[in-house]
Amino acid sequence: MIKKLLLASAATALLTGAASAADLPRRAAPPPIFTPVPVFTWTGAYFGINAGYAFDASSNNTNSFAVPFPYGNGTTAFFNQRNQEGFSGGGQVGYNFQFTPGSGIVVGIEADAQYLDFGRSRNNAFVVGPLAPGYYVTDPRGLSSLDFFGTVRGRIGYAFDRVLFYGTGGFAYGSGSADRSFGGFAGNDSFRTGYAVGGGIEYALPTDSFLNFFRSSAVTLKVEGLYVNLDRNTRNQGAFVINAANNFPVAYNTIGRRDDEFAVVRAGLNYKFGSY
Repeated sequence: MIKKLLLASAATALLTGAASAADLPRRAAPPPIFTPVPVFTWTGAYFGINAGYAFDASSNNTNSFAVPFPYGNGTTAFFNQRNQEGFSGGGQVGYNFQFTPGSGIVVGIEADAQYLDFGRSRNNAFVVGPLAPGYYVTDPRGLSSLDFFGTVRGRIGYAFDRVLFYGTGGFAYGSGSADRSFGGFAGNDSFRTGYAVGGGIEYALPTDSFLNFFRSSAVTLKVEGLYVNLDRNTRNQGAFVINAANNFPVAYNTIGRRDDEFAVVRAGLNYKFGSY
């Protein structure tokens, strides 16, 4: 009898303890942790490469030169220019600043240096009438010696998150091998300056893009068009009568000045460093 009472008491105590534990307040679950997604900004420095196609945009006009006596007798030389086009490629560095991350106005500055393959046979000349034996006529002007150019430009545009539309413009320069075959008389300017204007669109890939070899904050792709005008000074801009025996000019006549104008369409890849 006593044994039964002890077992009943123990069972009652266990049931009472279980009921009391069920009535205790439960520990609250920790609140979820939210990690804010960074808002993309174009602010930061960048460098990259580009490649594209360049084509002549200058006027393809014809000039004439009356060859003086005794090198000619009623002789006229006519000059025109063959259109040139070819590969262009190089690199660029720059810096952008975006006023409001996400979408907003972006301003920046960019400098680039480019190789230009326009060939070596731009000018075309033909002579009507007799020309004295041992002499020839040439017009050394043109883009034939221009094989390098660069720009320093400002940029302004509007970003829609990772897409940037922009316009650009600024200083341009070009150089090539000066033609000094006429007895040391330079026929082509070896260094020329001018301006460049254009625009483009740029898109920023995700930070973990497979193209991000340098662990930059973003990799961007762009397509851009530029118009470049390099002013020519009037030094030696004209036609020469050359003595074939010693390759020395014996007569000269200015037949006008022509700027070097060309357009470039290119694609580029940039690595951006700075803010996300």
